[in-house]
Amino acid sequence: MRKTQSIIIIIIFLVLSVVGEYFYLKTRPKTNPDQITNFEQCNIIDEVKNIIVAKPLANETVGLPLIIKGQARVFENTFAYRIKDADGSLLLERSAMSDSPDAGVFGSFLISINYPAPKSASGSVEVFEYSAKDGSEINKTIVPVNFKIGETMMIKAFFPNSKKDPEMLDCAKVYPIERRIPKTVATARMAIEELLAGPDRVEVEAGDISSINSGVKINKLTISDGFAKIDFDNTLEAGVGGSCRVLSIRSQITETLKQFNTVKTVIISIDGRTDDILQP
Repeated sequence: MRKTQSIIIIIIFLVLSVVGEYFYLKTRPKTNPDQITNFEQCNIIDEVKNIIVAKPLANETVGLPLIIKGQARVFENTFAYRIKDADGSLLLERSAMSDSPDAGVFGSFLISINYPAPKSASGSVEVFEYSAKDGSEINKTIVPVNFKIGETMMIKAFFPNSKKDPEMLDCAKVYPIERRIPKTVATARMAIEELLAGPDRVEVEAGDISSINSGVKINKLTISDGFAKIDFDNTLEAGVGGSCRVLSIRSQITETLKQFNTVKTVIISIDGRTDDILQP
């Protein structure tokens, strides 16, 4: 008799558990992935979105630089982002990487980017992945934004151009690209930062390329008595070979700094070394 009662109690408990779970799933609040603003919520939408943008928020006012922050779970940690005007015209598009430790795991990203002057008061930020299968745009998150009117200035970064110089016979030949930056007294450093960012998609389509490795960091930059002394981390020379590329790298850095009338001579170093760097 006691055994029968125990079985009945167990059956009742299981039935109540199933019914309770059913009603919970039917009545729980629905999460809108576009409203996720902190990474603690990522597990809620693991099966819904692979790219989560926490910043900027929807309809946030953004200036220069524009900060894009979030998490991504994408192929080889690589994704793309773009900024558009209200009419859909492209202002800028670049690629970036998350810091995911393994495949199928979310990794964080933090992007700080300057962009060309918009023609409208509003626009959008898109973060997405190009499909490795067919090149289509997948896992796209679109955030509407408003553009802030602030004090800006124009500087130049210098790049080789395969359309202006198809034969690429002169390895030192570089061409200026204008970039919009927030008004600052550190114009030379900002110009080098824009140079290290490389050409964006619009500029690449116009033939602009860079001989400088991606991921290069500035250790120190000083300008005094006409001399600009700039020190980079060793990423600048990693895997670099050939006299033509070395000459192109030096030319890009030198011409970008010499646009300023306070610079007459540029001295490049890597982790403090000047004599044995950027060897052909």
